[in-house]
Order: sequence, then structure tokens, then C-alpha cells
Amino acid sequence: MLKKGDFHMHTTASDGKLTPSELVKMASQENLDIIAITDHDTTKGLSEGIIAGQKYGVKVIPGIEFSTLHKEESIHILGYFRDDSYKSEKFQVFLNEMHDYRAWRGQRIVDNLKIYFDINIDGQQLIKDTKGVIARPHIAQAIINAGYDYSWEYLFNNIISKDSPAYVPNKSISITEGIKILKEVNALLILAHPTLIKKSTIEELIEFDFDGIEGIYPLNSKGDTEKYLSIAKEKNKIITAGSDYHGIGSQDTKHGILGSVNLTGENLKILLENLKGGVSK
Repeated sequence: MLKKGDFHMHTTASDGKLTPSELVKMASQENLDIIAITDHDTTKGLSEGIIAGQKYGVKVIPGIEFSTLHKEESIHILGYFRDDSYKSEKFQVFLNEMHDYRAWRGQRIVDNLKIYFDINIDGQQLIKDTKGVIARPHIAQAIINAGYDYSWEYLFNNIISKDSPAYVPNKSISITEGIKILKEVNALLILAHPTLIKKSTIEELIEFDFDGIEGIYPLNSKGDTEKYLSIAKEKNKIITAGSDYHGIGSQDTKHGILGSVNLTGENLKILLENLKGGVSK
């Protein structure tokens, strides 16, 4: 019987530090019964993760954290795949296009770092060193590796924050478009980390065709969690919990530790019922 789950984490397929196999092994060591691998805009780590789940006795839900844009702000959608429709050629071609855009975006941010902050890092080397999808943690690490005396938190709050002149947004896909794309591959759709959303209200966003809310998240205040659970109950939405684990270490104040928040009891049961066979056997 599944008792405890963490439904938001990243691997080397995007901006995590652990391979899918290493992540699943750690989940087993943390006594998690079920997890979802949700890399940014890619499914490349899922097959390895599912196989590792069979080895280590952890149920693995194939997932994704999908980037959309609303009111000039990134709104992320956690998609949990009920079957292997995500392997479709059409969807994979689209994700490859997003991967190429992220490479272009990464180079633009590198160029902007030189212009606005006189920070020099090698964009081509960054692309070469990044095995998965290029994201801001890769850029922050490259800055630190180049010898600049900035903390991880300072970089994210000032140098590569969304308000920084060096920042370049993700590919402009609306929430409606993102939902349509993910529903075409039979995904269950969750509004990710609502506490990070600043330019829209959760009451506004939940009117889109989401199936649920990531109501339990490490950066929530107690009041945040109570609010999101109340909205989910009122709107008859699924509740999920996720650590948003990246494996970066103690310097990472933007994400949680694997299993630091988890889904249990009735909320876990409801999620699994709505997945209807989406968990790897």
C-alpha cells in the first residue's frame, strides 16, 4: 500500500544534480513509496527513472514541469502522464523545439550578463556542459565556477532574477495553449508552486482547466497552505505535494529537500484515483 509521495523533482535531464536513477535510489532511502519525475519541458529522463523505480521499489509517475507565460510571468504546469502518450512524435518534436529555444535563451542571458553586470562566462561551454535543458541554475553555477564572489541566493535574487535586465523569459506559450498541449498526451494538470506567482491571483488561475493545485510546497507559509487547500476544496480540485528537489545543496534556498513535504492519506488516494493507471508497474 502506497503511504507517502513527493510529486515534484528534477534530474540531470533538466536542471537537477542527480541522474534519474540516483534520484529514485535516494527516494527509496527517504522512505518515499511514490514519486513523480517532473523535469523542465522534457521527458528524456523518464524511461531511466521508471526502470530504476522497479529496481528500488518506488512507484514512478512519468511527469513534466511545463513552462507557460501569463501576464509576463512564468506559470508552470505539472503534468502527470496517465499512459505513454507523451512518447508521441508530435509532442516530442514540440519539446525538442523548446529545448532549442532554451539553448538560444541561455546564450542571450549570457550575453546580457556581460552587458549589464560585466560578468563573463562561456556560453558555448555552458551548452556543452549542460546535459539536459538549460535553466537558470546552470547559469548560476557557471558564474560561481568562473570565480565570481556571489552567493547562490544573491544571484537568483539580483543577477538572474525575473526582474533583472539580464533575464530572458521562456518561450511564450499561454496557459491555454500549454493545457491543450498536455491534455493531448493524456496528462493530469496541476498548477505548480502557487506561492511563487506574483502577478496573478490563484483564484484567477484556477479558473483555467487545471485538475489540481500543488497546495503543499516547501516555500509555503502556514497561511499559504491553508489558503490553497481551502481553494482546492471549494473548487473540487486535486491537492498535490512536491519538494521541487534539485539536489543542488545547502546553498539552494529556492527549493526543498527530497521528501521534505509529502502527500499522504486521502489526498494521495484521490490523486492516484485520478491518474487511473498512470503509475509505472
